[in-house]
Parts: sequence; C-alpha cells; structure tokens
Amino acid sequence: MWTPAAPDALAAALLAWYDRDRRLLPWRAEPGQLADPYRVWLSEVMLQQTTVAAVQPYFTAFLKRWPTITALAAAPVEQVMEAWAGLGYYARARNLHQCAKTVAQWRQGRFPDEESALRQLPGIGDYTAAAIAAIAFGRPAVVVDGNVERVMARLGAITEPLPKVKPRLKALAAQLTPETRPGDYAQAVMDLGATICTPRNPACGICPWRDACAGRAKGIEASLPARLEKPERPTRFGIAFWLLAKDGSVLLRRRPPTGLLGGMMEIPSTPWRTEPWNLDEAAAEAPLAPAQLRDGWRLAPGAVRHTFTHFHLDLGVAVARTGASPQARGLWCPLDRLDEHGLPTLMRKVVRHALAKAY
Repeated sequence: MWTPAAPDALAAALLAWYDRDRRLLPWRAEPGQLADPYRVWLSEVMLQQTTVAAVQPYFTAFLKRWPTITALAAAPVEQVMEAWAGLGYYARARNLHQCAKTVAQWRQGRFPDEESALRQLPGIGDYTAAAIAAIAFGRPAVVVDGNVERVMARLGAITEPLPKVKPRLKALAAQLTPETRPGDYAQAVMDLGATICTPRNPACGICPWRDACAGRAKGIEASLPARLEKPERPTRFGIAFWLLAKDGSVLLRRRPPTGLLGGMMEIPSTPWRTEPWNLDEAAAEAPLAPAQLRDGWRLAPGAVRHTFTHFHLDLGVAVARTGASPQARGLWCPLDRLDEHGLPTLMRKVVRHALAKAY
C-alpha cells in the first residue's frame, strides 16, 4: 500500500490551507472553537446523500423551529417529517427524531463523546459517529465520506474500484489523521474534496497536497476513484388517485411508518410493482369505488417519473370527483393548503401533473 511521506507535514499543509480558505457553513464553529454537538449531528444527518446547498435552508429552518435537541425531541414526529419534506431518504428523519428522544430522555440532552457510544444511537453509523467525535469533541476519529474517499484514492493512486477498496482508503485516511485539531482536519479534507479535488476537472494546481499526490504524478487523478459499473435500475409502476371533493379539496393520506416515504403524507396510490397497472385492476386499490364517484376513475395523460436509489418509478394519475358527502379514509385538504402537509418530492410531482393534465 502506498505510504504518505511525512504525514504530519501533509496534515499541517492542509490545515494551513483550511485556515485561509475554509467554507463558511452555518453548523461550523468559529476558528479555535469546538462545534455544538447538536448542530454537528443535525448537519451530518441532513448531509447524507444530499448537497450542502440543498441542506443549508433546511438546517436553518430546523434550528429556528427546534433550537435544542430537547425541543426537537418534544416535537411530534409528524411535524419533523413534514419539515424534512424535500430532503429525501425519509428514514433519516424518523431516526433523527428517535435519536433526539434518546439523547433527551436518557442522556439529559448530552451527546456521548466517544465513537463507540455514538454508534449506539438511532441513525448514527460509523461515519456520523466519527464526524461528531472529531468535530464536536476533538477526538482523533477517522472521518471518511465520499469526498475523503476520492481525495485518498487520488493521493495514493489507488486504482482498485469502489466499494471493495473502501478499507484501504480508510486505512490511508487513518495514517494522515492528526492528534491535534482532528475536527478541523476532518472538515478540511471534506472541503478539499468538495472545492478542489472535485469529481470532474480537479484544480490540482492550487491543491495543498499537489506535490505529494501520486495520482497527479501518474496523470491518472481524474479517473479516480475507480468504480464498478452499476447495474441498470429497474422500473416499477403504480397509479396515484387524485380525488377531488365537491368543495375542491383533494384527498391525502399518511403512508405506513416504515418503508419508502414512511410516515409521509401522500396522494393515495396503488402498491408499486414490476408490472404496469391497468385502470380496472387499480380501482380495487382506490380510496373510493367507482359507484361512489360522479363519473368513475379516468387516467390523466402521461405519467410521473421519479427515481429512487434502487429503482425508477412510473406513476400514472387517475382522477375523479366525489359527490357531496365523500366517505374516504384520509384527510381532505384544500388545494391552497397542500404546502402545509410537507408532501415529499414524488407527491409534489403528482400534484403538478394532476393540476396540469387532469382537467
């Protein structure tokens, strides 16, 4: 395995660069100060599989609404899920709320400062535990996210593909992690990957590690890290039911607490499966039978396409109107108040499609 020359010097060079060019982010502490564990934890959970630009307004809104972990723990989980709407990966929001309750109830609002104890909390894995330990508590934890993996692969010219190479990349990251200022160092490597050692067109000429980078010396930095070709995502199919009452309100319901979009409000839909639905068989899954409707269900032109991590979803939209006294399981919501229910991105697409195509 490639071994860095003078790892202490590399860490010092990176920290000097970070002191000059660090990103200004709302969850970061002032230079020389340890960060608030609550802010670090909240930001790290939000940043999983999401960009910094997308997270910042959510982070600010969460802090304004729930300024402490005890305040977040006391909130109804439905409010937390609705505030999370649009960030995706909704299991993170459920785990976030459960973690807040655990820390508030069993630890008097204080996070543990060791990785092993942090990993016992709901929704906190190896990476998040290391990030909190390093950034909030100054522990020399090895923090490795996608940015750090890319930096390490290029620094060591490691050509073995992800994900198999992850242990080697973490081992290299561990060699470089300093005992002093480990939190700043962790954030510095992530900043390096986000702003200079970027996936495409890395700015090697201004990189503080350019002279030590084996990938740059070999001219292969842009091709690293190598990745195995991903299998093509399959497509699943469903039909959503856009049901309007006589007063113009639309029917919503809450999804089961587990699974994709668990606990979120939705436009009612069929299960999602590998074969397309026809409208006749889908009607058995509808919130109201055709006999309870004015004119029965009909399909709006086109479909909604949405991509999850492991599959694409094609969702047709069936539309109907009810009589004067609709009896259906769910919540009738005026169209101008849909934003109050924190609909996930998929359901916002359904709403837009229905409003544009249904009538």
